[in-house]
Amino acid sequence: MLQYILSFIILISIVVFIHEYRHYYFAKKYKVGVTDFSIGFGKELFGFNDKDGTRWKICAIPLGGYVKFFGDSNSASQPMSLDKIDTKHHSKLLTTKPLYQRAIIVSAGPLANFILAIIIFSIIFMTTGKDTTVPVITEVQQNSPASKAGLKSNDQITFIDDKKIQSINDVALFISTSENDQVKIEVLRNQQPFSYLVKPEKKIIKDNFGNNIQRKLIGIKISPLKGKIERQKYGPSQALYLAIKETYNTIAMTLSYIGKMITGKESADQLGGPIKIAQISGKVAEHGLVPFLSIMAYISISLGLINLFPIPLLDGGHLFFYLIEFIRGKPLSENVQIYFYKFGMAVLFSLMFFATFNDLKSLGLF
Repeated sequence: MLQYILSFIILISIVVFIHEYRHYYFAKKYKVGVTDFSIGFGKELFGFNDKDGTRWKICAIPLGGYVKFFGDSNSASQPMSLDKIDTKHHSKLLTTKPLYQRAIIVSAGPLANFILAIIIFSIIFMTTGKDTTVPVITEVQQNSPASKAGLKSNDQITFIDDKKIQSINDVALFISTSENDQVKIEVLRNQQPFSYLVKPEKKIIKDNFGNNIQRKLIGIKISPLKGKIERQKYGPSQALYLAIKETYNTIAMTLSYIGKMITGKESADQLGGPIKIAQISGKVAEHGLVPFLSIMAYISISLGLINLFPIPLLDGGHLFFYLIEFIRGKPLSENVQIYFYKFGMAVLFSLMFFATFNDLKSLGLF
């Protein structure tokens, strides 16, 4: 349990620091005052003031962080009224900066998370390589969708829904994210190509942590071809290309899942909170640095993406306000912004409660 907690704190702290530092960097670049740079929320555990008066601190609740700009009424960068601030300090306010500068400052955090993921993936692909293991069916369960469709043991899976299988991990991924009721699976059997349409079943199974999760299954077991795990190392340019592609695909799949969840095509039970992240980070840390860095990259992508949602209090909420300001030629009134901030707080607390409830339910506490 201690390893899970420590792994979670290290992972979240690094990802959050990168995110918040880019807010801080561009704020300083455009001469916006920064009063606080915090990793965590709640009571301050320790900290220091730099020469510019910014308080750098570590707080008791390691579930995020924030940069508080001069003139903000809270850690979500909700600005105070200009008439409450001495006019000689107006030049240090975020709200007085040109629209493009404010947009850059706010968007810098999420973009930094995507860049961090790309850097991590690039390093992994150059040093330990990218998984290129060829998947082979070793068992087809009786009366399963795969059996009814005609798949057999020793079939080498080559394509799923016309997407080339480049790793053994692609098989479960492409099946679970398929948009179709029937999944097209192409195989090599005795060096001859065959194609089958398989209708997956949705079943509740146990994940590696013993949690109940819903998955699309077709009733097969797969193993590496000739029992050999393959990894291919790439040069810097190819590794960077593959890292960008991996980051893009992760974002696309996440948005697809959220869209299906909103429309009722996917269960919201798969949403997880800090407990699930702690479980995952602790588990992968047992397998070494590379798996830990990999999960850090995926968490970094998730953090960047979530922060771009157009919900007040998040970076995306601020960008949404800036878009309205650009269209209208002037910002929303202070009262309207306050209303949206309250609405955003209600939405965020609801999402946090729901994710934590899912975590506890997966542990059998509900």
